[in-house]
Amino acid sequence: MDQIQEAAHQVIGVAGEEKIWIFQGQMGAGKTTLIKALAGEMGVKDQVSSPTFGIVNEYSTLTGPKIYHFDFYRLDDPTEALDIGIEEYFYSGEYCWIEWAEKIAEFIPEDFLLIRISSNSDQSRAITIQHSKDVN
Repeated sequence: MDQIQEAAHQVIGVAGEEKIWIFQGQMGAGKTTLIKALAGEMGVKDQVSSPTFGIVNEYSTLTGPKIYHFDFYRLDDPTEALDIGIEEYFYSGEYCWIEWAEKIAEFIPEDFLLIRISSNSDQSRAITIQHSKDVN
């Protein structure tokens, strides 16, 4: 199994029942690449891409739940997220995978999974996973 697929498999195993997943990392760290692998592991057959300009993409899984993939990079004001009905998505019971969540910090639900991706000096990536109750 390729390393990114193995990482995706491990993230899913750690996530448990958590539906809100926050992806943190610098531009180019591999957030969208990991999200593509996660979506594949969950049976998404659609083309997975970063929703930078559309803010949200919706994917269907083979097992039923939807995945809403958000990219808030281009938001200037957090209240812009309210215009797309962010709270309805977050409390829908469906998966919400969020890039650049720090742009809308005040709207993030209390319970979430934090997935941090960092680059190592050898160009490899390190992934750390924490549940919100363990985040400082």
